[in-house]
Amino acid sequence: QVHFVESGGGLVQPGGSLRLSCAASRSISDIYMGWYRQVRGKERERVAAVTVFDGTNYADSVKGRFTISRDNTKNMVYLQMNSLKPEDTAVYYCNAIGPSRTGWGRGTQVTVSG
Repeated sequence: QVHFVESGGGLVQPGGSLRLSCAASRSISDIYMGWYRQVRGKERERVAAVTVFDGTNYADSVKGRFTISRDNTKNMVYLQMNSLKPEDTAVYYCNAIGPSRTGWGRGTQVTVSG
C-alpha cells in the first residue's frame, strides 16, 4: 500500500504563489494521482489530477491558476498554485485516484490572507 506525505503549505497573501509537494512511499509511475482540498465542515474536493501519461485536469475553480505535475523518478507529485485567493484556503491532500486510493495523510495547510 502506498502512503503520501504532503508539504509546502503556508500563509500567503492574495495573489501570491505556493508550491505543494507530495512524497510517495513507493513508485507511483502506474498511479493516477490527484490533489484535493478540504475546508473544515465541508466535503473534500479534488482540484487537480495527473494521469500516468501526464494528462491533466482541473476543477473550474482553479483552472488557469494551478498546475499539477509529477516526477516519477522521485516518486513525487507537485501542485504549483499561482494567483491565490482567500477561497483557496484549505488543507491540501494528495492521493491516488481509483483502485490505488489509500488512507489520507495529514495534508498541508494553505492560508491565503492579508
